[in-house]
Amino acid sequence: MLKKTIRRTAAVVVFCAALTLSRPSYAVNRDMVQLQTQVQQLIDALARLQQSNDQQMGVLKDLVQQDVDAVNKMSTTVSALQLKLQAQSDAQGQRNDQISGQVQALNDSLDELKARMQRMEKSLSDLQSQAQSTSALLGNLPGANGGGATAPPASVAPPAPSTPQGSGAAATDSGPARNDGLATQPAPIAAGGPSANDMYRAAYSDYMAGKYALAGSEFADLIKAHPDDNLAGNAFFYTGEIARRAEKPSVAIKDYDQVLERYPDNAKVPAAHLHKAEALVASKQTEAGIREYRALIQRFPNSPEAAQAHARLSALGVPTAARR
Repeated sequence: MLKKTIRRTAAVVVFCAALTLSRPSYAVNRDMVQLQTQVQQLIDALARLQQSNDQQMGVLKDLVQQDVDAVNKMSTTVSALQLKLQAQSDAQGQRNDQISGQVQALNDSLDELKARMQRMEKSLSDLQSQAQSTSALLGNLPGANGGGATAPPASVAPPAPSTPQGSGAAATDSGPARNDGLATQPAPIAAGGPSANDMYRAAYSDYMAGKYALAGSEFADLIKAHPDDNLAGNAFFYTGEIARRAEKPSVAIKDYDQVLERYPDNAKVPAAHLHKAEALVASKQTEAGIREYRALIQRFPNSPEAAQAHARLSALGVPTAARR
């Protein structure tokens, strides 16, 4: 725009000068010469202005280009930092998940070990009972107290054989005690369904094998058969896990609530808090999930699940504790 104005002004000045020079020489006077001088000065000023404007425009263009380059570099740096932070966050989440899985596996191993110890105690008790029964049977055998001694004369009444302590067998007045074993047989075990330990082992084995439908049915049978057993709390936890894998967070939340409300001393309570919070966030109940994370941190501050809750809250951009 400025160039066009300068060109037009220069054209007007040249035209005026041409008109002036075309007049007769007698018409030229001092004022005309002065006018020509001023026109020439104006042309020179316009030229200098054009040159200065071009220089300033070049400098301004360079500055703008430098700013654009700086912004592009900053944007690239920020993008790289975001990617790095995201990668670190993902890696930390994976580590936390691995730790949580290891803790759960450890808890399951402890449960399995407890179940084995109970079975060993029961087997040992059965062996002791059988040993006592065998000892009683051997004590009741004929000649057990006299070895190979000869029978007394017919005129002398044979003494009653002594009854071994704890055998439960009685001697008669006319001869040695009966050896039919009826009084020394162990009491039969009452008939019933499988134990909670056996049911839990079968269900957990199918769960680890990825047979979730079968494992869910077996865990449900365990809960129905032994609702007051602590392993029923484990069963509720794993039915919640199965529901969460099937993308049914509302069902999973109900199962986790069963663990938290009915089995407060169960080893799965911290994990139930954590996974309930994750299911709440997954079902768009973010505020409830945040409250659950905070409840976990408050109840079990030193647990691995609490560390994961801290990481989840940081990812959500909220503080660990509620503001007062």
